[in-house]
Amino acid sequence: MRSVRVRILAILAVLVIAGVGAWQLLPSGEAKTDAIRVGTSDVVTSLDPAGAYDAGSWAIYSNIYQSLMTFKPGAVTPEPDAAESCGFVGQKLQTYQCKLRDDLTFTNGRKITAKDVKHSFDRIFKINSDVGPAGLFPTLDTVTTEGRTITFNLSAKDATFPQKIATGAAAIVDSSMYPKDKLRKGNQVDGSGPYVLKSYEHNKSAELVPNLKYKGALKKTGEAVDISYFKTSEELQASWDAGDVDIAHRQLPSETLAELDQNDPDVRVTEAASAEIRNIIFNSRTGSPFDEKKVRQAVAALLDRGPLVRKVYQGTVDPLYSLIPTGFIGHSTPFFDTYPSPDPKRARKLLQQAGVELPVAVNFAYREGDMYTKETEELRRQMEKDGLFKVSVKAVEWTKYQKEYAAGKFDMYTVGWFPDFPDPDTFSQPLVGTGNVLHSGYSSKKMDQLIAATQQFSDRSRTSNDFKEMQALVGEDVPLLPLWQKKDYVVAKADVAGSQYLSDGTGTWRLWELSRI
Repeated sequence: MRSVRVRILAILAVLVIAGVGAWQLLPSGEAKTDAIRVGTSDVVTSLDPAGAYDAGSWAIYSNIYQSLMTFKPGAVTPEPDAAESCGFVGQKLQTYQCKLRDDLTFTNGRKITAKDVKHSFDRIFKINSDVGPAGLFPTLDTVTTEGRTITFNLSAKDATFPQKIATGAAAIVDSSMYPKDKLRKGNQVDGSGPYVLKSYEHNKSAELVPNLKYKGALKKTGEAVDISYFKTSEELQASWDAGDVDIAHRQLPSETLAELDQNDPDVRVTEAASAEIRNIIFNSRTGSPFDEKKVRQAVAALLDRGPLVRKVYQGTVDPLYSLIPTGFIGHSTPFFDTYPSPDPKRARKLLQQAGVELPVAVNFAYREGDMYTKETEELRRQMEKDGLFKVSVKAVEWTKYQKEYAAGKFDMYTVGWFPDFPDPDTFSQPLVGTGNVLHSGYSSKKMDQLIAATQQFSDRSRTSNDFKEMQALVGEDVPLLPLWQKKDYVVAKADVAGSQYLSDGTGTWRLWELSRI
């Protein structure tokens, strides 16, 4: 109860010093509370949903924007949020309709219409940002509206489409404020999510206050939250140690996570299974050393995941041997089956069959960050120790990194991946389909056929064999090389409730679940 009394005294002090009129500085529909301080080393690429397809951006989108559909924690089927209802028309799985709620407004007070929804989707493809979410909707042909009804016309069957429009890619923006052919500049946001973005400084901070005008699936909008963005996990650690943040998520250093005491009365630790994965991506374009499949296979034959798990990540990750992580339909282990242990002799033979000069010179890029540096150095050691590869490494700031690997500037690079929605499809088309969002240059007619086959069935259990065949093909072609699957840790002070609901191992941040005790 002490924290409650402290807040009351603080509020009274503000009223006495500043006067009641000071509250008029807050935008209409916002509330003022003792903000909960959340720290993260994630990065927001863009505040405009058409300009980002990464975990850091989508984490904040889920709080400041609203999509037609949403997921409750642990659910695999989405439910209406900005929509009143949604569903496929007929049995062909090629026409999907939603009816928009009639009581929604953007935080600027403007009423949300079906035309805003159409505008939000159309501009994704019009802008077609190289780091945007267009690749999530390969089957979306056109969007039409009539009254409050939005119709999505698909070019092929896609049983996963309802899940895709429950993601940050489908965030609804104000058509009068977000240009149709370019990203919105500045740090202003006009959304309709449970929070209002009161202030934002790129790579430093975001101040969120509850949106009291929110209408949708959520039953509450939570308390005010201040987010601090840190360049490295060590900086986040220092802030946590100093008591400057109430919650640390994504993430503290692996050494710290490995030593967390679950019985510490002053700290709440949530450790959960996660579908976050990390892969080496090979540039398969003509002219790259990895244009030749056998060169990619040689790296797979050399990889030893054990040191990554034990030495680099201190047991906070598990080795991954497949495109699709554990916990999803169709999971298998083709990379363990084909490459059960490091085999330099096999790797050398593959390179000789490829006709390349040894050692093969490659450049290896990674996102700037302390843990990724350790990871990359270990991978370089493994590739070079038998004289088969000569690896030059380069650390690049995240936003620049995305643009440069999209442009094909690196031979190989590492990318982490969160599921966009709870279905194995989120690991297929975006990662290994033709025109994939990883910009690897990989294209396989057989792979595209398998991806299309998995999208035919609303009963997702019927897709298992196709997903297993897909993973076997990835094990053969090696367009990417799975490294690990991560556990999800949320560390919070004891006076903060709801931290166990903040994350469910996906990219969604449920900040509205947090409260002071």
